[in-house]
Amino acid sequence: MTEEIRSKYQAVIGLEVHAQMLTKTKAYSSDVNAFGATPNTNISVVTLGHPGTLPKMNKKTIEYAIRMGLALESDITPFQTFDRKNYFYPDLPKGYQITQDHTPICSNGVVHIKDENGRDKVIRITRIHMEEDAGKSIHDVDVNDTLVDLNRAGIPLIEIVSEPDIRSSNEAYNYLTEIRKLVRYLGICDGNMEESSLRCDANISVMLKGSDTFGRRVEVKNMNSMRNVQKAIEFEIERHIELIEKGEIIAQETRSFDALKGTTISMRSKEAANDYRFFPEPDLLPITVSQKQIDAIKAEMPELPRNLFLKYTKEFGLSDYDAYNITDSKELAMFYEEIINSTTNYKSAANWLMGDVKSYLNQNGLEVKDFPIKAKTISELIKIIDEGKISSTVASQKVFPALLEQPEVSPLKIAESLNLIQDSNEDSILEYINEVIRQNSSEVDRYKNGEKQLTGFLMGQLMKISKGKADPKAANQMMRSVLDKL
Repeated sequence: MTEEIRSKYQAVIGLEVHAQMLTKTKAYSSDVNAFGATPNTNISVVTLGHPGTLPKMNKKTIEYAIRMGLALESDITPFQTFDRKNYFYPDLPKGYQITQDHTPICSNGVVHIKDENGRDKVIRITRIHMEEDAGKSIHDVDVNDTLVDLNRAGIPLIEIVSEPDIRSSNEAYNYLTEIRKLVRYLGICDGNMEESSLRCDANISVMLKGSDTFGRRVEVKNMNSMRNVQKAIEFEIERHIELIEKGEIIAQETRSFDALKGTTISMRSKEAANDYRFFPEPDLLPITVSQKQIDAIKAEMPELPRNLFLKYTKEFGLSDYDAYNITDSKELAMFYEEIINSTTNYKSAANWLMGDVKSYLNQNGLEVKDFPIKAKTISELIKIIDEGKISSTVASQKVFPALLEQPEVSPLKIAESLNLIQDSNEDSILEYINEVIRQNSSEVDRYKNGEKQLTGFLMGQLMKISKGKADPKAANQMMRSVLDKL
């Protein structure tokens, strides 16, 4: 497709994100909620929908849904009921799904993202509702039959539905990144799309630029990676434009994404009105949420990534790049918070975290929780650098590796034991300078003749003679002073 044709159209995208809640038990039963168990072991007569069994609401699901609602600045619905969404599928034992059709627990709200040009953009949230997951059909184990694992059936979900405010696949990627980051910060979902604990459906259409009439939309279901969401949206945008350019009508349908081929395929037609026959769930009592309960949940919530980003950039003076990378992971951000509890050198703390610390973690395939050096020890290391006891280079090349081997020993003691404490004594430094001048008379003459850039070379020689112990700042000043008097 030519850029000229593509540029005539504007994509219109809305996302529905399903997030499995990290509760110990399922949404409406005491069955264990755990990934990776032997198939069909985390089930009971309630999960299987046997006649006469009754569901019982998991209170933790309500709390988690409210956490997400508060994080997205949503309105919390004070009085809620549940509904049955009726449809047949082999991995839906009851023949219906318990959900919230009429009274979602949260409504309205916003997600802050970066648009295609890196500018701030707000994506509106329509609703968040609680429901239960279905089981899992497995097609690639038996060549003749589809197998069904019902362990997933009944796991609590929240569905986060956006307004059609997203205008590109990149914006969709950024939106999903923010959603995943939030659920992880809140501790309500692990966000592992590969394990299907976070899944995404995309509603996609295109319209001519300048138009205010949306095109006919198509839904692409159950994508389990952010890259796949991007690829599916890109494929659909081009498919829609090609059909419109040919004068053909876009079928309103549900499609599936083939990750190997990078294409979507039709699953079923989708009429304007759904045929789920929603009706009130008779076996679950309505729930009420008071302002007191909301305030209590809000008081226990962690500081969110957007707030941390603003604090790091506006108050601490970090770059957007540093702040984004630190807040990308909750564990990394919390480690940084621990470091700055004991130092106000915020930039140095960021440099250590994003440099030596992260490099060590990546090289060894470790998470922050497995890092051997405590955050307070990093702040102590920054302190002795700021006090001029050791240089940043010595700290990185000598002290940091030693700390990895002896994390219980203080940085100062390690520096002392390795004879790395910088010499700030003027008499000692003057001796080093005189030795440099004696050994490098030709370079000194060139300096006197105007080649001032040789200061760097001469300082290198001084640090070599002093075996890195001379205070670089003090030595540099004295070196210039002595050379200028020659």
